Amino acid sequence: MTRIAEDHDREERIINDIVVDAYDETERALGWHCYLSDNLSCPFKAECIAVRKTSPLRLGEKVTVKELATEDECMNEIFVMVAWNGRQLAMPLAQLAPVKADEDTQQAVENWHYWCARGYQF
Repeated sequence: MTRIAEDHDREERIINDIVVDAYDETERALGWHCYLSDNLSCPFKAECIAVRKTSPLRLGEKVTVKELATEDECMNEIFVMVAWNGRQLAMPLAQLAPVKADEDTQQAVENWHYWCARGYQF
């Protein structure tokens, strides 16, 4: 993702609601996982917005996000479980954009995309 300009409101939300009191990468990863667990309304439809060599999805391909991956699977990056070709696979949330989702889900995914686009890491 391309690095984007700072969004003050989103920065405040991330600092005060998501990674609040997180002192290291493990705590930041868990903060994000808890936030997304509370705010993603699964299942929802999503579209691939970025091609990655480690993912079989093609640009524009649509999938159903079934659930957030486990905490252990999200310690370096946030993954979601998607239905793909009759199987469930973990896909990077940064690669997906909601197509049909409620407002909380949309905002949560946008917050994660912002985090990634700013170049932040756990």
